[in-house]
Amino acid sequence: MSIDDVIYVICLLACIGAGNYVKKIRDETQRKCVCSILGIIVVVVVSGFHALHCIVSVALGLTCVLLVHPSKCHLVTFGVMFGYLVLFRLIYLFGIPAVPGHTNMIQMLLTLKVSGIAFEKTAAWKRIRAKEQQSKNEQRDVNSEQSIEVTDYDVELQQLTASEIVLYSFNYVGILTGPYYRYRTYRDYFEMPFKDHAPTVQATLEQLKWAAFYCSLYLATNYFWPLEYALSDEFYNERSVLYRLLYVWPTFFIFRARIYTGLTLSECVCTMAGFGAYPEQSDPNNGEGPRKRYQHLKRDADKHSYNFTTIVNTRVLEVEFCGTFREGMKHWNVCVQYWLAVNVYKLFPIKKYRTLATFLCSAYWHGFRPGHYFCIMGAPLYVPLEDMWHKMVRKDATGLQRSIIDVIFWICKWSAFSYLGTAFLLSNFTDIWRFYGSVYHLGYISWAVMVALGMFLTKQRKAAERRKQRAGDAAAGVDLKAKTQ
Repeated sequence: MSIDDVIYVICLLACIGAGNYVKKIRDETQRKCVCSILGIIVVVVVSGFHALHCIVSVALGLTCVLLVHPSKCHLVTFGVMFGYLVLFRLIYLFGIPAVPGHTNMIQMLLTLKVSGIAFEKTAAWKRIRAKEQQSKNEQRDVNSEQSIEVTDYDVELQQLTASEIVLYSFNYVGILTGPYYRYRTYRDYFEMPFKDHAPTVQATLEQLKWAAFYCSLYLATNYFWPLEYALSDEFYNERSVLYRLLYVWPTFFIFRARIYTGLTLSECVCTMAGFGAYPEQSDPNNGEGPRKRYQHLKRDADKHSYNFTTIVNTRVLEVEFCGTFREGMKHWNVCVQYWLAVNVYKLFPIKKYRTLATFLCSAYWHGFRPGHYFCIMGAPLYVPLEDMWHKMVRKDATGLQRSIIDVIFWICKWSAFSYLGTAFLLSNFTDIWRFYGSVYHLGYISWAVMVALGMFLTKQRKAAERRKQRAGDAAAGVDLKAKTQ
């Protein structure tokens, strides 16, 4: 592990340890300030003078949230926060040292949080305005038009202050690796009693066991199959094509184990502080929080069972053992996916380009290196292929046949993930092209062949079904004619 990774892990462990202390602070204003001071300390320790980027970007973002009219503040804030990523990542062109990788992660999360609160404010303003218009219409038929609900939270969003946005942005919970959470989740942590009754210690210890397991896998496999070896001349001159092609499996496994370790430790920061704990009756969702009414549950908070679903960012077992690429994406980085779904996919004005726009936004958010686009934009190419073969051979299969097909799909899923993920890890175009060229672009070629074969077989099947239908219709006509005679 590099010195940056060691510092990173120490900061995460310190944040976990701080949770028990923070949870005991009774004064909510004091607790907010302590949480944000801890967050700023973590940012400075990890980033050094690069922490100025985080401060400047938040200042610009909150200015947009507060000063731009609610009808447009989401678009302006989105443009400013995502636009700042350009300066942030290309600052080295001006002779200033490049930003450390962990600072990049902090800035990415700040971008989602500040622009996310702007989207929330705009959505709340639209509901309030629609409700006012509805109230003015005295001739409205209450039976035919559903009443628009405006909550206290919607009103509160219109009265946000700069201090609240700053405190939310720099809250130490999630400052390093996430997860992304809404301003409502942040507010509930200080206003609701759920944190005092959730099983914080038990949940943290359980997650720490998994974090230790993932870290052990990472250290062991990285020793035998380091990514650096894939950049060496020996890898290309002395290893076979098959060896190079199969090498993507351990390298992407190492990447996953590293990510799982960081994300699980980040969840421990949340669970130890009781952050993101909600009663199970509220039906919490990853990133979103409760999907059902939950305010009344605070009256007997000690009688409910709780979970931390809101802050679970990756469902590891589902990612590892699900059968398809589509399902794997669904369970990976789900809190960020929630942000993308609500603020990009659902709001993009041209429906047929929504998926493309969402993937482009995700790739841009991750960075400007070619590997991010090779990897993330490769997913829309593979998923339709997988869907096509799922309909042809997997959908209606049962028993042993289905089990065999599931295994084949699982192998194909990880082959695709690993092939595309290697581009993400190699990062720059030269290294990516060198590797893909050394394996003769077999991944892309095999996908193209499978697409062509799938289209041909689908066409043949539809033709056979039409012939069968015509034969059935003809037989029915003959029978009808015979009966009439």
